[in-house]
Amino acid sequence: MNKYHLPLGLLLAALSLGATAGTMTCPDLAGAVQVNACPSEDELKHTYSGFCSDTAKAYANQTDSCIKYEDYREMKNVALWESKDGAFSGYISCALPTDQLKASKLSTMAVERQGKLNKLVCSYANSVRLTYRTKAACAVVNEKACTANPASCTATCD
Repeated sequence: MNKYHLPLGLLLAALSLGATAGTMTCPDLAGAVQVNACPSEDELKHTYSGFCSDTAKAYANQTDSCIKYEDYREMKNVALWESKDGAFSGYISCALPTDQLKASKLSTMAVERQGKLNKLVCSYANSVRLTYRTKAACAVVNEKACTANPASCTATCD
């Protein structure tokens, strides 16, 4: 394995940036897979210490902007997950039990723009979000019906 090895899902997502997607639906979280491990408590404490040390604050020209450890832990205690086919991915809290995550139901589908990139964002219960990224133009089909019945949501990407 070379130092440039990427997980299959990330490679597929990178390859899909220039491709057209056609009709898209949000993935069922029952098939979602965790890509990397959750950070240990020791790792979180170590990175917090580095992030909030006096040296780090001085280097970043900050004085009182360091957050509490509990807030930092909530923000950084995440792992990368992706859909079964690897097209959608997102960072999900490690505090959420896997069975609850996999049972989370879709609540909304939306398109967000970030520079030249379009993101098809699927939001689920328990603050879970998986995103498909593409340079293709995407739109949610029949947004009103989608809002009324999230399970029926589809999007087109040209």
